[in-house]
Amino acid sequence: MSIEVYRDAWGVPHLRAADPDELAFAQGRVTARDRAWQLEVERHRAQGTTAAFLGAAELGWDTFARRSRLADTARRCFERLAREDAETAAWVRAYVDGVNDGLAEGARRAPEFAETGLAPGRWEPWTPLAVWLSTHILFAGFPTKLWREEVARRLGEEWTELFATDGPGTAGSNGWMVAGERTASGAALVAGDPHRFIEAPGVYQQIRLACDAYDVVGIAVPGIPGLAHFGHTGPVAWAITNAMADYQDLYRERLRRLPDGGVEAYGPEGWRTAAAHTETIEVAGGEPVVVEVVETDRGPVIIGVDDAPEGGAGAGVGDRLGDAPEDGPEGGSSPWEAVSLRYPPRVTGELGFGVLPALLRARTVADVDAALDGWVEPVNVVLAADTQGGLLHRVAGHVPVRDRANSLRIVPAWDPAHAWEAAPAPLPRAEVRGHAVMANARGLAAPLGIEFAPPHRAARIDALLGASAEWTPETTAAVHRDTDNASAARLLAAVARAGEARAGGSGADGPGADGPGAGSPLTDGPGAEAVGLSPAASAVRDRLLAWDRRMDAESVGAGLYAAVRGAVVRRLAGHEAFAALREPAPYPEVFRPWLALGPRVAYALETLLVAGPVPAEDVDRIVREALDEVGAGEPPAAWGVTHRLAPWQALPDPDDAQWPGLGGDHDCVLSSSSVPGWTDRSARASAARYVWDLADRERSGWIVPFGASGVPGDPHHRDQLPLWLRGELAPVTTDWQYLTKEQG
Repeated sequence: MSIEVYRDAWGVPHLRAADPDELAFAQGRVTARDRAWQLEVERHRAQGTTAAFLGAAELGWDTFARRSRLADTARRCFERLAREDAETAAWVRAYVDGVNDGLAEGARRAPEFAETGLAPGRWEPWTPLAVWLSTHILFAGFPTKLWREEVARRLGEEWTELFATDGPGTAGSNGWMVAGERTASGAALVAGDPHRFIEAPGVYQQIRLACDAYDVVGIAVPGIPGLAHFGHTGPVAWAITNAMADYQDLYRERLRRLPDGGVEAYGPEGWRTAAAHTETIEVAGGEPVVVEVVETDRGPVIIGVDDAPEGGAGAGVGDRLGDAPEDGPEGGSSPWEAVSLRYPPRVTGELGFGVLPALLRARTVADVDAALDGWVEPVNVVLAADTQGGLLHRVAGHVPVRDRANSLRIVPAWDPAHAWEAAPAPLPRAEVRGHAVMANARGLAAPLGIEFAPPHRAARIDALLGASAEWTPETTAAVHRDTDNASAARLLAAVARAGEARAGGSGADGPGADGPGAGSPLTDGPGAEAVGLSPAASAVRDRLLAWDRRMDAESVGAGLYAAVRGAVVRRLAGHEAFAALREPAPYPEVFRPWLALGPRVAYALETLLVAGPVPAEDVDRIVREALDEVGAGEPPAAWGVTHRLAPWQALPDPDDAQWPGLGGDHDCVLSSSSVPGWTDRSARASAARYVWDLADRERSGWIVPFGASGVPGDPHHRDQLPLWLRGELAPVTTDWQYLTKEQG
């Protein structure tokens, strides 16, 4: 083989080979050597086998992975790829061969294998597709439909979309592009940062791929060949954000058990046989668990399989059966209710992997555009620019055309009105004038979704970009660091009102009645009139109103704001208006991030302060009580003292104190999410940052939260963390003479 491996000063691999297949092999092998533990965790997650070495805590995910048919869908997609695009299938196989070649060496370097007793396994040609599916199956946020179902049922139909916002389980991103007419060099700049749950090792991998056909730098997903999301070929660069499109549906299924043990599902054509079999999940330190896997004509059943009655009628999921028939087969069980998931790759057998090698070969935005016509999942907004002045702003992916109700709630499987049309929705695109921004807000992709991020990040980036016509890579990177928190405005307005004229209190039951703030002088029972703020509360109010709205790590004002916000969120969530939503929803644990009332209130706070079932006078009372609570307690510390990084690790590190404090907040450009009211710790933030310079690729920059290596103790395990914390970028080095060649 002609493979050569070089490293830059940050340990980033730069790979050179004779042809694309050799290069794919090299990418797989170097990734396995650098990140064997991460790759194997992802392979097991995709297969639903993580409990076998991580224990019973992973049963929820493993059960979901099995029942949603992730691995089987990946097999189907690879089989179709092999039939219709043999060249790409061979390229994926070459990557897998490289992974298998490097895993043993990588596992010897990674202490986690010995700690868990896990032996490195073997990747199959379809494994990268399965890893891609498991990584992105929750990106469209279909569990939000479960939440809306509960809101409508428990709170009322009129409140179905009350909590609409970029929710706690949704991954978003910033991205922007500045046309050459507004840069110092006269060539375009493409920049941004994906916001995802921060994992250690990181979910992104800096890498360079060079062969006779192309020479590309970019940010890869470990386990996936090529550069799906962010890349710079020299003549053209591209980047994506989550479009927030809705392309997965939940169907309320009516199932019944046949005398022979089989399962039928009731659809538009009546009772039809459903595929059903059992699988066994091995559990480290525990007994194996047998799960039944059922699939109807709509899709895999992910909720309610275990609700099958053993004789009489079963309540099922929520016992909301609509007009489905009640009869069961003679000698069999009564019908029960379940929920199935329909998602495009399962329906079409396509995942869009043919796009990946085409992106590497791209030389113009037209090449990128043509390649992305084959993209499937997840649905993304794309920006691209080339050295000829070409600019691209479009949506890529597969969004089915169907009834709007499908996008909002669980829909009845037996109603033909909820079927998908044969052709997907047309994908929007827009002309770029000066600059373009993509930050998950309602905009280009609005026709394709229901819930989008609040407009604050997009508006702030747009305003910053509009302030100059001389952008450089260095000044562009500074946009990443912006901590202005526009979403604070409504709470600050409520804080301002708290010191104005006397206001009546409704005395509605909430956490202020028996939680923090109980016995406050602001209320004296139902209907009591407020007598003004305490001196301590007034001092908190005055300091907040003088705060610059910046969520800097060292800002005491930001810490004070977060403390008041948390107190307000807890009280709102505890208000009697939301009492019906406090009981846990009857759905599997894996969906809990979307179904907890507290986080829902936290992320919808802007809306709930001015609309919703909590009366305005109660909102005002809650804000006054929050000011009083914070004023009466210990003065809050600077924001970064409590707003600390909390990355996910398959094997948690017992040294929690090692994780640093962060600046930023959910709606800042420097996005770092916590759960206000419950924890200031940040599990979601920028999983990478980049600036692609079309004038000179060597002036580009990139960063990941930790480092190029996933091996503890390696010099490049976490060497990028200090730069990432400061909002700085590591240089992109492409001159081979400044790289170090690996031996062997």
